[in-house]
Amino acid sequence: MSQDVLDNVRDLLPGIADRAVATDEARVVSKETITELTDSGLFRMLQPKKYGGLEGDPLAFYEAVRLISGSCGSTGWVSSVMGVHPWQVALFPKACQDEVWSAGPDVLMASSYAPVGQLKGADGGFRLSGRWSFSSGCNHADWLLLGALVIGPTGNPIDFITTLVPRADVEVVDVWDTIGLRGTGSNDVIVDDVFVPEHRSLRNFEHSRLSGPGQKVNKGPLYRLPFGAVFTTTVTAPVLGAVAGCLESYVGEMAERLRLSLGGGRFAEDQFAQVAVARASSLVDAAVLQMDRNIGEMYAAASAGREIPMELRLRTRRDQVLGTERALEAIDILFKTAGGSSLHWTSAISRAWRDAHAGSVHVANDVERTLALYGKGVFGITVEDNLI
Repeated sequence: MSQDVLDNVRDLLPGIADRAVATDEARVVSKETITELTDSGLFRMLQPKKYGGLEGDPLAFYEAVRLISGSCGSTGWVSSVMGVHPWQVALFPKACQDEVWSAGPDVLMASSYAPVGQLKGADGGFRLSGRWSFSSGCNHADWLLLGALVIGPTGNPIDFITTLVPRADVEVVDVWDTIGLRGTGSNDVIVDDVFVPEHRSLRNFEHSRLSGPGQKVNKGPLYRLPFGAVFTTTVTAPVLGAVAGCLESYVGEMAERLRLSLGGGRFAEDQFAQVAVARASSLVDAAVLQMDRNIGEMYAAASAGREIPMELRLRTRRDQVLGTERALEAIDILFKTAGGSSLHWTSAISRAWRDAHAGSVHVANDVERTLALYGKGVFGITVEDNLI
């Protein structure tokens, strides 16, 4: 069934590409596109079968994201982050899952995980307040996943929790006006003293320990994967997809272009252009192959009922951040060798360059800190991090 979704997504790519410039200008993915993606089954790929999802192989989901991102980086980004949220909600208590999917299987969710909100204890749950930034796709969401700190009696934080809040309790503030990923509508969201019942909360400690209450309900291998692997790969996949799509466009555009300097001649006959294409394509291939290998090994271990070793979790994060780094190196090569044509704001090369660099500043792409975690593990030093 995942193959059916991939086929559906491929059918949508020409239309998504045609709307890419308009998406940037609107600063939000259109309702038309979101409806098409919903109908394609994309947002059900990581959703439990119990609630109408496909509960499929995560590699198929990341492939779908890369395909979409190749046509429009902003649409791919929104598809990726909104597509992973059903997977996370599957880790919440059963009562939460029952509540969310009581309206049907095509409920959409956005998020902002930074723990900038404050939770205060209340009878049966918490009172939540805060303002969060970078909530991609929030204009289309029915629910929002928001990070918050539990404030203890002394006024100090005592826990880090992800909460789930209905759209009716959230104010969206239109602030998104950026140089890259312009069409993601990653606006600010505000919650003002809203009650969150206990069943709509999940401790981040449970993420890293793979012990969420939802795993007692959803026992398939997909829900035994670490949040630190699934979510961070969700961030790198659209970056890689945007660059891979740009590479394809670049080759097509440059094949017949004539140089206006350096003696003229066809661009494609310049050995430096040939080397540039070789380097860029190898960088993208290496990133995709490593990331798919790691997620595939994790999924195979979970499917066999084996524990996922810390070595593999660390390697997955290592290759994920280096995947983003390789994507940036590849797009920089293409941007530089494309010449003046890459400077136009609406060009595919310019847009992919801006989108890839914008995606790279996400906290999940903190290269040096993540590589240091891998090095600690290699040297036998205990690693404790929520994104491993």
